[in-house]
Amino acid sequence: FLPQVDSANAGRVLASDAAVFLKKSGLTDLVLGKIWDLADTDGKGILNKQEFFVALRLVACAQNGLDVSLNSLNLPVPPPRFTDTSSPLLLSGAASSDLPWAVKLEDKVKYDAIFDSLNPVNGLLSGDKVKPVLLNSKLPVDILGRVWELSDIDRDGMLDRDEFAVAMFLVYCALEKEPVPMSLPAALVPPSKRKPLSVPGAMPLIPSSTSTKESHQSLPPVGILAAKTPLTQ
Repeated sequence: FLPQVDSANAGRVLASDAAVFLKKSGLTDLVLGKIWDLADTDGKGILNKQEFFVALRLVACAQNGLDVSLNSLNLPVPPPRFTDTSSPLLLSGAASSDLPWAVKLEDKVKYDAIFDSLNPVNGLLSGDKVKPVLLNSKLPVDILGRVWELSDIDRDGMLDRDEFAVAMFLVYCALEKEPVPMSLPAALVPPSKRKPLSVPGAMPLIPSSTSTKESHQSLPPVGILAAKTPLTQ
C-alpha cells in the first residue's frame, strides 16, 4: 500500500495523500479521523512508515467490527481492504464508496459446492439443513448462534447462496481464532444484499419493518441451534 501514497518514496505520508487513500476503505470520516489521530502520534500531520502501518492495521480492525483503539492492534485480523478499480469483486457500475465483498472468489466456489450438496429448495436452505454444517465446526453454540444471526441478512429463517457464503466465511474466521463481530461489517454484506442508496461507509442494516424486527427480538439469541424446528416467519 505504501508506494500508492508515497509516490516520492520519501518514507512518509502526508495527511492529504493519506486521506484520499484511506477513504477507499469505505469507513466513515469519523472512524478515519479517529484512526489518523491514533496513528499520527506527534500530531504533525505526517505519518512515517511505522505510523502508516498502524493506520492500516486500525482500518483492518474497523472493517472487521473491532474497536478502533491501540488495544486492537495485536488482535488477529485479515489485511485491510481498499476499493480498487481493477478488482473483479467491485460491483459493476458501483460508486467508489462501495466495498469489494470480503468473500474471495475462490472461497465462494467452495462454499457454493457445500450449499448445493445440502439440497437447497428454490435456492434456499432451511435452518435444519444448515445446523449440522455449523455444529460440525465444533465451535461454541453461542458463536454459531451469532454466525446464523449475522448471515441470515433478510431474516427469513433461510439462507440463500450468498448468505450461506457469509456463514461459512464467519465459521472459518472463528476457527482461525478471529473474533466473530457483533454486527456484520459492511465489507461482508453480499453485493446482492446491499442497498444502492446506502450512505458511503455506513453499514447496510437489515431492511425490515419495525414490526418484523420486534417479532424477531423475542427469538432466542442462539437462533436455529436452540430451536428444533427451522425459524420461519
